Amino acid sequence: MHPVIRSLAVRSLAGLCLFAAACASVPPPPAGAQDQAIEIRSSSLPLKIDEPDATTVGRLIWRGGIAMTANTPHFGSWSDLHVTADGRSLTSISDEGAWLTATIDYDSRGHLAGLSAGRLGQLRGLDGKPIAAKADADAEALARLADGSWLVAFERRHRLWRYPTLTDTPAPVEGPAEIGRQPANGGIEALTALADGRVIAISEEYGQRPNTAMGWIGEPTAGGRYLWRSFDYPTIADFRPTAITMLPDGSFATIERAFDMVRGVRCRVMRFDAGQLKPGATVRAEELARLAAPYAVDNLEGMAATKGARGETLLWLISDDNFNRLQRNILLLFELAP
Repeated sequence: MHPVIRSLAVRSLAGLCLFAAACASVPPPPAGAQDQAIEIRSSSLPLKIDEPDATTVGRLIWRGGIAMTANTPHFGSWSDLHVTADGRSLTSISDEGAWLTATIDYDSRGHLAGLSAGRLGQLRGLDGKPIAAKADADAEALARLADGSWLVAFERRHRLWRYPTLTDTPAPVEGPAEIGRQPANGGIEALTALADGRVIAISEEYGQRPNTAMGWIGEPTAGGRYLWRSFDYPTIADFRPTAITMLPDGSFATIERAFDMVRGVRCRVMRFDAGQLKPGATVRAEELARLAAPYAVDNLEGMAATKGARGETLLWLISDDNFNRLQRNILLLFELAP
């Protein structure tokens, strides 16, 4: 097939994926009260489908990618990502209220090869029972706090809950004053925690100024509470923020996602300096790379950063397949070029 025709076909498929997801996805029932061991099956992805030897896109260097399935219908729809500092294991959550842990496997070059020792369970509600209703289970963002607990942001019924571990009963955390003003399916998707205790959150669709999304800096106060102050995150047409992580050098990276039926899924990987992140400020992120067909891409919603064996900065991206057969759960690994 001619490369141009192939590219158009891939773009059309990507468009159909999200259209079908919006109209016909049928997620499984909740994973249940007991966490379970699962087998994760991984197949290798090229960076660029029509150029298998391609190794760079923008300022990102390819370090491997996988498409993932598992031996359980509850595997999928991954909305955010945490990778341990040593790069050995990951944690993710889904917008159906599930959580996932797994060991990360590498090949002899140090490239991503697969996942093993997977475990999956269902997040619990304030009553200690597994969350069952979709309106309550839509977990979209995850942050590992300095004390080892987890902060989870939910959509539809917008709220923040803190989990001592992901198998425990959570405690509610008071969010920003504007948290309830967000669109039902456009709430906090980008969330990260800093070593000094601050929490950074960005709304997918809510903003008070044209062409911006509202972000918040949460300063820790007594009793596990936060003092929230806002900043603006500029957006361009169609692209909305879906993830944020702090890089090893102290700067921040984000994912911005766009979709339409003609061009399919597109994602921008962005970066901005920590000095820009101040209450009342407007951050100005630079584009590191743009992922669109025929490059490896899907509905990317989760992001993490680690330092590699050579001291290089590694970026991890994970996708939400909406439990739709035309979409994929993919995990991508990139190295940030100096």
